[in-house]
Amino acid sequence: MEEAVAAYRAALEIRTRETVPLDWANAQNNLGTALRGLGARQSGTARLEEAVAACRAALEVLPRETVPLDWAGTQNNLGTALRDLGARESGTTRLEEAVAAYRAALEVLPRETVPLDWAATQNNLGAALWTLGARESGTARLEEAVVAYRAALEVRTRETVPLDWAATQNNLGVALRNLGARESGTARLEEAIAAYRAALEARTRETVPFLWAQTQENMALAELTLSEKTEGETSAAHLRTALSHVDAALEVYTPEDTPFYHDKATELRTYILSRL
Repeated sequence: MEEAVAAYRAALEIRTRETVPLDWANAQNNLGTALRGLGARQSGTARLEEAVAACRAALEVLPRETVPLDWAGTQNNLGTALRDLGARESGTTRLEEAVAAYRAALEVLPRETVPLDWAATQNNLGAALWTLGARESGTARLEEAVVAYRAALEVRTRETVPLDWAATQNNLGVALRNLGARESGTARLEEAIAAYRAALEARTRETVPFLWAQTQENMALAELTLSEKTEGETSAAHLRTALSHVDAALEVYTPEDTPFYHDKATELRTYILSRL
């Protein structure tokens, strides 16, 4: 990733805004993507700030009217960098900007001609809305996230893009679980579990073990929340099911390979046992 950043910066020494503005803008967009990839792997925010700056620079030159798909792609990349920044900050300004960037991209992306790009942006919009919703007391943002994920699933089908379909099903489950935790009934939680089960049809332990474990852990959390909304043997049954899912995740989350996820799942397991 560091080499990629260096290569794009080298290209920008020749591809200047004055001489070849569109090529310069595309190189800035590519630089932003590489910087965002680096920033996602680092603890600070400096690289993510640089990624935002690179994408904004590209958008100063890319005309929406003449190169709409390039413009939309850069808006999507900008949204992702802003979303990553917002996830690391306490406020919501960056997340609101991310939502605005994704919505701007969707104004241009035609579902009919670039359906997978449209669906990917809907999925990204859902992620930004979910992050916002998790920080707010109401449910409006979480409801919007569910709508965005369901829209993505109209295009991301199990038959055409199984892993993308499973990722969006998993994301939908997370949003529904958050909604269910804030509502008095259990309907949303049941929907969340159904979404996770769907995801596990494509996220198998044999093909994508880490993603499989993540969804198993999410299933455990949904079952735990269900146990808190029920009583007696029904509650205990949900706790036992939650324990089986977290134990499945811990078969993949090892202290050696994934210490952070192992420790988090172990804490969850300890809590579930304390409730049984």
